[in-house]
Amino acid sequence: MNVPYIDHDAVAGVLRMEALIPCMRQAMIDYSAGRVEQPPRRIMEVRKHGGYFGGMPAVSPAAMGAKLVAFYPPNADRGLDTHMALIALLDPATGRPLVTMDGGLITRMRTAAVTAVFIDAVAAPDVSSLAILGAGAQAEAHIEALRLVRAFDDIRIWNRSPERAATLAGKVGGRATSAEAAVRDADVVIATTASSEPVLRGAWIRPGAKIASVGWSGADGSELDAVAMANTVIVDSRAGALVESGNVRRWNADIHAELGEILAGTANVGSAGTIVFESIGMACQDLAAAALVVDELDLREPAI
Repeated sequence: MNVPYIDHDAVAGVLRMEALIPCMRQAMIDYSAGRVEQPPRRIMEVRKHGGYFGGMPAVSPAAMGAKLVAFYPPNADRGLDTHMALIALLDPATGRPLVTMDGGLITRMRTAAVTAVFIDAVAAPDVSSLAILGAGAQAEAHIEALRLVRAFDDIRIWNRSPERAATLAGKVGGRATSAEAAVRDADVVIATTASSEPVLRGAWIRPGAKIASVGWSGADGSELDAVAMANTVIVDSRAGALVESGNVRRWNADIHAELGEILAGTANVGSAGTIVFESIGMACQDLAAAALVVDELDLREPAI
C-alpha cells in the first residue's frame, strides 16, 4: 500500500490562514457539541533531552487520524523548531491509511487560527493594541492570524532575548518593549512562551482585556500567574485543560466554558470583562487542518 506523504513545503503551498480560521471555528463547535471522539492527549516527558512526546488521536466530522508531536524547548537555542509533528489520516469507514503529512506548520498555524477565533468572538470591533509575549514562530503566526480579525495599529513585543523581540518587531511593524510595558493598557495580550513560571502578571492587565495563553511547559508549568487566572477563563477542552494545563491546575482556576460553547451560543460571556483563553491544542484541530490541506491538494478520495 502506497500512502502519500505531504511534506512541509507542500503544506505551506496550500494552507492559508484565511481558510484555516473558519475551519478552526467549526472544529471547536463540533468538539463542544459532542461530535468529536477524542481522548485527552497523552504526553510523555523525555527527561534526558528536555523534551516531550505525545500522541493525539481523534475521530471528527472532518477526518479520522492522529498526530504524533515532539516538543523540545531547548531546540530554540539550537536553531531548530521547538515543535515537530507527523499527522496521519485514515478512512473512517475501513481504517485504511490515506495520507501522512508534516505537522509542524499545521501545529503552528492552527494554534494561531484558534486564538483568532477566540478574539473575533469576544473582543470589541475597535480593539487596536496587541501585546505579544514571546518572539518565536508562534508569535509571528499569531500576529498574522489576529490581523485578519482585527485592525491592530499598536503591536508590542517582549521576549527574553531583546534582540529577537526587536527583529520580530521590525518585521511586523511593531515595537520591542519590556513585558510589563507590552501588557499595560493593551486590548489583547497573547502569551506564546514555553516558560514554566509566569511571564504575564495579572496586575499588569487592563480591565476588559482579552488574553490568550498558548505556551506550554508541562502540566505543572504556567506562563500566567494566579491573579491573571482569577479572571473569566475559557478553554478549548475542559477535559484536556484539567489534565494538562498548568495555568488551570496550578492556580485552581475556574473554567467558565469551552470556546466551542461560546461560539455555538450554548454558553455566554460578557464582552466587557477580562477574559482568559487557555489553549492547550487538540487533535481535532490538527485533523481538520490536515483535511483542509488534502482538499486544497485535491487528494481526497470518496472514502475519506
